[in-house]
Amino acid sequence: MSLAVLAVGLVLIVEGLALALAPSRFQDLLAAFAALPRDRRRLVGLVALAAGLVLVWLARRMGA
Repeated sequence: MSLAVLAVGLVLIVEGLALALAPSRFQDLLAAFAALPRDRRRLVGLVALAAGLVLVWLARRMGA
């Protein structure tokens, strides 16, 4: 459970940092993302999911 809390905390730090340091760039990125077709957004989400799983797997493997 502590690993999940750590992961959520890290995500919030990264997203908060992006919003705090470059809010207009973040808004432009969201607008560009919203302009993508639904299938392309789904593909981006699946790629992000797969990359996250690989990173978690690598982190757990390095820690073991």
